[in-house]
Parts: sequence; structure tokens; C-alpha cells
Amino acid sequence: MDISSTAKEQAMKYRILFVDDEHQVLHGLRRMLHSQSREWELHFAPGGKEALELMAATSMDVVVSDMRMPGMDGLQLLTEVKELYPNAARVALSGHMDERMIMGSTKVVHQYLSKPCSPEALIAVLRRLLALRRYLAEEALTCLSSSLEQIPSLPKLYVAIQEELQSSHCSLKKVGEIISTDVGMSAKILQLVNSSFFGMYTKVTSPAQAVNLLGTETVKALVLHVQIFSQYDPRKCPRLSLARLARHSLMTATLTKRICAMENESRDIQEDAFLAGILHDVGKLIFAVNCPGLYDEILEMVAAKNMSLPAVEREVLGAGHAQLGAYVLGLWGMSDPVLEAIAFHHEPVLSTTTQFVPLTALHAANALTIQLQPEGPTGMPEGLDADYLAFCGLSDRISLWEGMARDLFGMAEVESAT
Repeated sequence: MDISSTAKEQAMKYRILFVDDEHQVLHGLRRMLHSQSREWELHFAPGGKEALELMAATSMDVVVSDMRMPGMDGLQLLTEVKELYPNAARVALSGHMDERMIMGSTKVVHQYLSKPCSPEALIAVLRRLLALRRYLAEEALTCLSSSLEQIPSLPKLYVAIQEELQSSHCSLKKVGEIISTDVGMSAKILQLVNSSFFGMYTKVTSPAQAVNLLGTETVKALVLHVQIFSQYDPRKCPRLSLARLARHSLMTATLTKRICAMENESRDIQEDAFLAGILHDVGKLIFAVNCPGLYDEILEMVAAKNMSLPAVEREVLGAGHAQLGAYVLGLWGMSDPVLEAIAFHHEPVLSTTTQFVPLTALHAANALTIQLQPEGPTGMPEGLDADYLAFCGLSDRISLWEGMARDLFGMAEVESAT
């Protein structure tokens, strides 16, 4: 291989920086990841100061840092990295993650890993992070997003709730009061909470009661759902019905969360899955507002010719609604599991994961919802990716999920009929 070819190969590699004050740990990481040297360019730093100096000279795609280090600890380092190099993925690798440090790092860290971490687990996480960033950094998507005139901003009421939840004096009562300041929002939240989707055994009469019964993350996602859909009035795109899209999003989100619960996944995964379900089609809204005439033609085309909507979007616009939605939500600072679920919910195999993650549940829930409750001109339904689910060892769960979906949507039909 000549020198120019070698230089080109190096330029194409992803650069990953590992930071730890223990020399033996860095040596162990270097040894365990040696097999990845053809794909990744590995860098090592013994502390935060040295890491920042290295990043000032060489751009990094991922920073993996120990959290407890003398001088500049991992939280301080990753906070600096977020500020100076926002495109770099940030991973916390530590065996001493106390509650204070975890709470302080929720807006800084993309992924947590505990020591000791197996090579397989570490490589799998890094592959997923890089796959997502590669997908959201495609040139066509970058060009498309720069040409859009109306990119939505994070709703103010959602921001106010987020700030309250991060306050040292946070209370559920206060969260309910914040929602109550918007009368229209309060009414809509109560309407949603009292619908059959949530299966409440008692009538919920206030936002504060909703927070107590459903939890802050679910109610926060519902606030985001209501506010995002209320920002748009795509009358110039008549084939995209806001009412149908909002209903589909809520049904998908509810089923997504229930699939996670059926698989005994943690509360965090259930909440991420619900939020991803609420937001998985936000890219359609962005398309409809920015290019209503063209997007209406796309919807007409997929309906008339029974074509795949994501495929036509990519052919005509350069990117699909899932990819665009995840890109915009990334600008809002949404967590990687949520972005991954939205970006890949039509093509889960692109994520490279074989674990059950929010993406797994969202892909299944979206496909089942479209199959059982088609909403509008969706075109040719792509259905469940049987190969992906088999790869994850979940083939035998599909019939159970479908049965749960039929029960959920049956209740919704009874409610709408009455």
C-alpha cells in the first residue's frame, strides 16, 4: 500500500479517545481493542487536561472517560467536551458512579458503562454510537436541513418542566402547577390521560394527579406531544392529517411502552421508548410545513402506487422523515436511545444492535399499529423486520405483542364509538 492510500485509510477511521488516570486501565483498553485498529484510530490520555490538549490538535468522534479522576474529573471533562466539541459522542466508564455524579451528568453523557466492562459490550456500544452519528451526518441530510425555513424549537412549557425536574427543590406538585398555567394544555393532558390508552381505574382531574399516577417522564412526553402538534397548521398539505398523525403517535407510543413492560425492561427504557413513540413521526410535520406542496405530492404518490413512504422521501427529498426527525431532536439534546429509536424505526438493522432497546419496541409497535390501525396515506406497509427480530432472539415474542396490540386498539375502538 502506498503512502497516499495509507493516509486516506487513516482519514476514514473513527477516532476514539479513552481517558483514565490509571495507566493499567489504559493499557488494558489498548490491548482489548487492538482487534478494532483497522476501523478505529485509538487515542489515550491520562487525565482531563491532557485529553483537552489532544482534542485541540485532533478531532475525536467519541470520548470515553473515567468519572473519578484527580484534578479534572470525568464530569468536568465531558462538560468541557460538550461545550467545545458538541459533535463528539460522550461515554462515562466508571465503577464508582455515585448518585450525585449520575444526576449531574444526565445532560452531558450519552452512554454509561460500568467497570469492569467486557470488550464485547464496549465495542457494541461504540458501534451503535458511531452508526447513529454516521446516519445523522450524511451529506444529503445536512444539505436538506440547512435549506429548511422552519425548524421547530423546543417548546417553552417543556423546558420549564425540565428545569423544575432538575431543581434541587423539585416537587411533583410544582410540575403539576406549571402545566396548569396553560389552560388548553391542562385540558388536553387530562383528555389524553383519561383515555383508554392509559387504563386508569379512577378519573384524573388535575395535572398534579396525572404526574403522581403516571410519573414525570410520561407526562412530560405528553406535554411535548401536545405542544409540537399545536405548532403546526399544514393546511397546504391536505393529505397529512394532524389528527390522524397525533392519534397514530399516541397509539404507537403506548404500545411501545407496553412492549417494554412485557419484556420486563427497566423504567428508564420504558420512558425512553414512550418518548420515542410520541416523537417518531415528527419529521413528517417538518416536511409538511417546509415543503407542503411537494410533500402532498409524495403522499399522493405512495397512496396511488402503494409505494414505501420512506423510500419515496429519500428519493425526492434526500432523506426520510425518521432521519430528519432524529436530526432535529438531536439539536434539542434528546438522549441517544431516543434518537436511535426514531432514526432507525423503519430500518432497525442499521443500528447494529442485537439487544432489546427502545428501538426494538418502537419498530415493532409502529409496524403493528400501521398493520392494525392504518392512519392516512402510509403507502406500502413495510411490516416487521423478521430477520432483525430473529437476530435479536425475539421471533417467538411477535405473536404476544400482536395480541396485546389488538387488545389495546380494541379498547380504543370501543372508546371512539361511544
